[in-house]
Amino acid sequence: MGILNPTESETFDIINSGVKAPLVLACDHASNTIPASLNNLGLAPANLQGHIAWDIGAAAVTRRLSEILQAPAILARFSRLVIDLNRDPNDPASIPIVSNQTTIPGNQNLAAPERASRKQDLYDPYHERLADLLSHQCSAGVSPGLISIHTFTPHMTGEARPWHIGVLWNRDPRIAGPLIETLEHPSHNLVVGDNKPYSGKQYAHTLDIHAGAYGYANCAIEIRQDLVQSEDQVHGWANLLAGIITVILNDPDVLRTRYY
Repeated sequence: MGILNPTESETFDIINSGVKAPLVLACDHASNTIPASLNNLGLAPANLQGHIAWDIGAAAVTRRLSEILQAPAILARFSRLVIDLNRDPNDPASIPIVSNQTTIPGNQNLAAPERASRKQDLYDPYHERLADLLSHQCSAGVSPGLISIHTFTPHMTGEARPWHIGVLWNRDPRIAGPLIETLEHPSHNLVVGDNKPYSGKQYAHTLDIHAGAYGYANCAIEIRQDLVQSEDQVHGWANLLAGIITVILNDPDVLRTRYY
C-alpha cells in the first residue's frame, strides 16, 4: 500500500517542460510537506519549518532561474525527511532517523516494505521524470547541463559558515570551474565555497546518476539561507547566476558528452 492519498498523486512540479534548452534545473529539497498518511512523522509543526525538512529558499531561486533562463526545472513536492531524493535509496540515511540532532519518530524501525513504499511513491517518479526532461533536451551534438539548487544554514553545530554561496562538483569541472572563478571576482564581493559547505564528491547522488553517468556537464549550487529570505534577495541571486550560466553554456565544450 502506498503512502500517498489521491490528492497527493503529483509528487513534483515541472516548470517549462516543453521548452528546448541546453540546461535542466533540479530542486531535490524544495518542499517541507509530509504526506498526510505519515502524520508529520510525529514531529511538531515548528520542526517542519526548519532546515531538517527542506532547503529554505531553494524553490524560489529555482523557479526564478527557470523563468530567466527559459530552462525546464523539476521541484520535489515532499520533504527529504520522508525520503531524501539526493541520496541513494539503498543508503540507510536516505530516510533519516535523526536529523541535525532531532529524532524523527515516524522514521524509527521502518520495515523493508515501508521503505520500499516511500521509494516507489516519491523517489522513483521524481528521478524517472528528471531523466525524461534531460532526454527531451538532447539534440544532435548537444548534451544538456544539469544544475541542482540547494541552500544551507548560516551555522552548523555552533560554527559559523562564512560562505555566501558554494559550488559543489565531483569530477566534471566544466560548469563549476568558470562559475566559481566568476563568482570569486572582486566585483561580486562574495565568499565562495569550492565544494563547501558540502562536497560534491560525497553528496551528489542526483548529479551523478543523471549527468555524470551520461557525460553531461553538471554542478550543484548552495546559497546561504539568510541570503534568500526576501523576494529581492532571490531575484538578485537568480539574476547573477543566470548571467554567468548563460555565458558558460555558450562554450560548445560544455554541451558535449564528456566522461570524467
